[in-house]
Amino acid sequence: MFRKKRVRQQPKRNFETEEKTIHEVFDKAHKSIDFSTISPLQNDYSLQISFFKTLIDINILQKSVLPLLKEHSSNIKELSDLKNIIPLDGIKIINDPLEVEKAFHVGTIVIYFKDQMDEYALLDISNPRLGQRETNDTQNEFSVIGPKVGFIEDISTNLHLIRDHFNSPDLIFEEMLIGARTKTKVVIAFIDGVTYPEYVNTLKQRLTDLDVDAFYDTTQLEQMISDNSSTPFPLYITTERVDRAIGSLVQGQVVLISDKSSYAFIGPATLMDFFSNPEDFYLPTLIASFFKLIRIFGMLFSIFATSFYVAILTFHYEVVPKDLLGPIIYSRANVPFPPVLEVLFLEITIELLREAGARLPTKIGQTLGIVGGIVIGQATVEAALTSNILLIIVALSALSSFTTPIYKMSNAVRLLRYPFILLASIWGGLGIYVGLIFLIAHLARLKSLGVPYLLPLYPYRKGGVSDSFIRSNYIKTEKRPWYLRPLSLKRFSPNSNNDPDDGLNAE
Repeated sequence: MFRKKRVRQQPKRNFETEEKTIHEVFDKAHKSIDFSTISPLQNDYSLQISFFKTLIDINILQKSVLPLLKEHSSNIKELSDLKNIIPLDGIKIINDPLEVEKAFHVGTIVIYFKDQMDEYALLDISNPRLGQRETNDTQNEFSVIGPKVGFIEDISTNLHLIRDHFNSPDLIFEEMLIGARTKTKVVIAFIDGVTYPEYVNTLKQRLTDLDVDAFYDTTQLEQMISDNSSTPFPLYITTERVDRAIGSLVQGQVVLISDKSSYAFIGPATLMDFFSNPEDFYLPTLIASFFKLIRIFGMLFSIFATSFYVAILTFHYEVVPKDLLGPIIYSRANVPFPPVLEVLFLEITIELLREAGARLPTKIGQTLGIVGGIVIGQATVEAALTSNILLIIVALSALSSFTTPIYKMSNAVRLLRYPFILLASIWGGLGIYVGLIFLIAHLARLKSLGVPYLLPLYPYRKGGVSDSFIRSNYIKTEKRPWYLRPLSLKRFSPNSNNDPDDGLNAE
């Protein structure tokens, strides 16, 4: 019998515990061109101030700190005297080199005596708005009705936006530092007394066990702690909308926000969550339900439309109505390629146009998408490289993929077309059926924070199915989705007397 080779796990690195001398700290900092050390007193060069110019608010240093140090230079005998001279809160006296190194990288100036480098005064004069966007409108998740406020790259602002909308002591923010070298601030948000504690504990445990030097965006962190990193389906809802985050918190989900990222992610998430749009809750029930069904139909059409075309024209001509058979034969009369090559050519062309349009500047990208699509489509039909019927199907399939509100789910839908096209070209309808079985089996195995991805469809939960495909009336959704296991099930107490439908039967 073969034994599985044991892999010795490397100890988790912790750069905080590495011993450093103050000279090593300063020598390393001086390698950066934005590090500066100045002497604020003209006649006495023993007092030094060190800082990173790119992190501090230089106006505070020049207008509030330096003038006071020069004015009271004769009164500075010890670093503790600075607390009486500089009228700014937060001056700390420390003697730990590691604390000094941390302070440098968060916008703090370090004041010390050159001949007594065993004690240091720290003063935070960082500029948190430096480099931030002036507006925080949503960039990718648009809505016609409802708030348009989105997250930005400053975590303090993002937490303020959530707290401002949900002013309750039950809203809890728990902070962690992720990244052995970057120490990026990450905040887990949840509602105490509503959110199932196991979700919070699972997320915290995965973040604690994460051994990574650095990450640059919440979307990277999402993949690192995912239940299954090999699936094309997103297992967490990634959003830049404040209202979506707040709605998820109220529902009993967990929201994770990281510094320097304008996106938050929400978990646990189910497949049907990705077809809900916050705008649904600002529209009447019938209209919102219609739009939600359109999105679900668009997803299915985008995946299967071209594969059905390949299967029918390759193996199943008999299912084509007689009235439609003539136009199809006429459109393909001069096309020299089999249907699968014809479909792949157009699908890849659409993907190239989409990627080029996304990477180019906005105005040029829009022009390329419109003009390029028309010119290339017309040219391929006239050159008999493809049929005009397929061109219509591929265009509708591309449009359908855009109906998905979450961009990552839209990417998964785009990817799924290709294996179904190949299976349809090999086995026809049987190939599509086999691919569908594998797809459902894969979805049934996925989990998000330990919650089955296909809930409430599988395992079947009768109470949540109706609200998955439509947006139910507020009167009928007074309870939170119980498959999320919220500690408080009731969301509000509806008053049946206020049901507008009751007025139809009034005498």
